[in-house]
Amino acid sequence: MGGADLIEISRDGLITFFKVGMPVMLVGLAVGFLISLFQALTQIQEQTLIYVPKVAAIFGSLLFFLPFMSDAMNSFMGRIAARIITSGQ
Repeated sequence: MGGADLIEISRDGLITFFKVGMPVMLVGLAVGFLISLFQALTQIQEQTLIYVPKVAAIFGSLLFFLPFMSDAMNSFMGRIAARIITSGQ
């Protein structure tokens, strides 16, 4: 295994990390933005108002995106296992 293989594995891992994490993070960002916009428009400055909707939206997005996330991690593990098998020969 050379440097190029290590860079390719790292790149593949980072891409998989972003595929798995970004949908949930974007949902959290969107919900946080909408609640902040609502607070700014209505002059409601309750600091705890953001937590319950954000937690519920992130939990719902985790349930919704779970098949996609598990598929991305499964295919990444398959590629890593194939590299291990081919490098051992």
